[in-house]
Amino acid sequence: MDLFFVTDAPTGELALTGPSKTLDAAHWPVRGDLAHIRLAGLCFVPHYAVPMAHRLTTSATLHAAQGDHSPERAALTAGTLFNVLDISGNWAWGQVGEDGFVGYLPLAVLERV
Repeated sequence: MDLFFVTDAPTGELALTGPSKTLDAAHWPVRGDLAHIRLAGLCFVPHYAVPMAHRLTTSATLHAAQGDHSPERAALTAGTLFNVLDISGNWAWGQVGEDGFVGYLPLAVLERV
């Protein structure tokens, strides 16, 4: 079992202080149910995830949603770092590197780093 420790998590009390902002789904790792742990205190969602580093084993297309027929976000090359935040079925949702596009990749093109 892997254990992850977050050393840069927000400290102190967190509060909802106004209306939420709409974030660009292509660039911010947040959905209605889940967000990257670094967004705790900035985005209110039921769950936060610590990313799991993976690399692409082959070139692949990053999609906006699960499925090969969903809109394409980016063409990625083998060796690209992809931080997985959620796995559902045969698809992984995450972000390219630390600040790249956010989307879905087939699990078959990823290997754990």
